[in-house]
Amino acid sequence: MAHKTIVGVLLANLLLQLQIVLANVPAVIVFGDSSVDTGNNNQIPTVVKSNFEPYGRDYYGGQPTGRFSNGRVFTDFISEAFGIKLTMPAYLDPAHNMTDKATGVCFASAGTGYDNATSDVLSVIPLWKQLEYYKNYRQELKDYLGQEKAETVLREAFYVISLGTNDFLENYYAVPGRSSEYSVEEYRYFLAGIAGGFIKILYGLGARKISLGGLPPMGCLPLERTRNLFFGGGCIEEYNNVAKEFNAQMQGLVSKLNDQLSGIQLLFSDPYDILLQMIQNPKSFGFTNARESCCGTGYFEMGYTCDKNNPFTCPDANKYIFWDAFHPTERTNSIVADHLVKTNLSGFLVP
Repeated sequence: MAHKTIVGVLLANLLLQLQIVLANVPAVIVFGDSSVDTGNNNQIPTVVKSNFEPYGRDYYGGQPTGRFSNGRVFTDFISEAFGIKLTMPAYLDPAHNMTDKATGVCFASAGTGYDNATSDVLSVIPLWKQLEYYKNYRQELKDYLGQEKAETVLREAFYVISLGTNDFLENYYAVPGRSSEYSVEEYRYFLAGIAGGFIKILYGLGARKISLGGLPPMGCLPLERTRNLFFGGGCIEEYNNVAKEFNAQMQGLVSKLNDQLSGIQLLFSDPYDILLQMIQNPKSFGFTNARESCCGTGYFEMGYTCDKNNPFTCPDANKYIFWDAFHPTERTNSIVADHLVKTNLSGFLVP
């Protein structure tokens, strides 16, 4: 009950912040990776899945949904904060119809990135395919709501883009290819170019309220700390520095596009500082473990290696920042969402 009370307090604070500035946001539309995938990978042939226990054990009904979390992900909390709905439906999930999707939908795919080569590593949905799904959705929404109402929804919707971590950790640093073609700095520019082009396409299709997500302190993910065990198991600062540099570049991109694209309300959503604060001072946020994850031993388990029969899985994920070796817990997601509201949305939604 304690963890539910804490999450409830956080959400109450989140909703209070939004009540002051709430604008007409009829839907939340999501593009991204496992940080926001709500079940699309369940429907494709890939090993990157989480539609089995213990994933989802703290979700409604204790059901695994394909979310890489013990419960809800970041965008579920954002949707709730707008007063729309508690959870984001996955576009490919046959259990959801247009009644569910008309107020928001998720096109994200765990394991993907900006770079098409990243999605190829584990055979997941590339960003260009997510865009194609979105174009299909636009027509489906027009058929469902009518042309005028659908265009209003699409124009006033809040668009979330959460990508980039896999481009570096799953692709650039893990497999040969991009690292032989680009320096890290060149690769950052390559990815930023894709992000900018994607935003311009969304803008051309009528999107105006867009959140571009930054990278977390990815060198502090439990999996990366495990890889650094020989050197004491601390955060890999090289990866953290790449994340900070990439975030600075994306912030510059946001400023540039806000100047270039008339009427756009583009914000940069930066999870780096709040997550690093949590990792460095977990007790101040009510956590007891910032180093290992809840699932299994906490050092390397994620996906299929996060097994429901593992005797080492923690009994209370609310005490952990990370659920598996790569992904945050539901409570961490709620805190990050609350942080976005306090630092970004109050200004973003003022008419």
